[in-house]
Amino acid sequence: MDLIDTHQHLILRKRIGYGWTSDVPILAGDFTREDYAHLVAGTGVRSTIFMETGVDDADYQTEARMVAGMVGTSVGGVAMLGQIAGVRPEQDAGFDAWLEEVAGLAVVGLRRILHVVPDEVSQTETFRANLRKIGRAGVPFDLNFLSRQLIPIGMPLLRACPDQPFILDHCGVPDVAAGDWEVWRAGIDAIAAFPNVVVKLSGITTYCAPGTASVALVRPYVDHLLEAFGPDRMLWGGDWPVVNLGAGLPGWIGMTGQLLSALSADERQSIGQGTARRVYGV
Repeated sequence: MDLIDTHQHLILRKRIGYGWTSDVPILAGDFTREDYAHLVAGTGVRSTIFMETGVDDADYQTEARMVAGMVGTSVGGVAMLGQIAGVRPEQDAGFDAWLEEVAGLAVVGLRRILHVVPDEVSQTETFRANLRKIGRAGVPFDLNFLSRQLIPIGMPLLRACPDQPFILDHCGVPDVAAGDWEVWRAGIDAIAAFPNVVVKLSGITTYCAPGTASVALVRPYVDHLLEAFGPDRMLWGGDWPVVNLGAGLPGWIGMTGQLLSALSADERQSIGQGTARRVYGV
């Protein structure tokens, strides 16, 4: 498969703060474009979309401005096509100015990680009004919810923002290790009923118990996502370097090929590139 990686992080500590990594030894140090290119050589990954890295609140705009200078360039034969930048819709102060600025920063999407903040954050009218502004600007929004949040938190947000294109990251974050299949499946079915949502095939091996990630273990989840969304509403992401907590990037690319091997060439092309090109406009 030829792949656009719609979820490439970078960790560049000289300029940006990554406080959330302090308790994750495997993510110590820097993770650069050169490192990434070495890992994906010969795998079919031709290009990426940078995904904001959950940086410290003081640095999310600095990160986007830094990455804007990388978009349109290639390292090791891997081109960066655009970036998904951080945003804080819960804050009115500075929001409009940031939304205007990102239009000039090669931004193809925005994200606020919602499973690391109180559930109430996305339930305020300020958050929803600002999210509707993002929709009116024609910019897609990546959603991060835990499986338990999909119905009680996710569905009200989707109802409140019917014109906003959404991407549900990391397969809806199933807790594979804890076996929350029923909760996750019900949430996925509910979210998939909204036609303005696509799902990102990414991150799932991170939610397996350490050392257990395998095609056999995650196949039921991927098969259900394909049933609920279909290939035309699915896109692929690597989630490097966070994927090192699961299968690692080369391992996840290999698993992807096996998980999707029964699909037609056109269906694999939709997941590998087509949906990303349509949704992010790259």
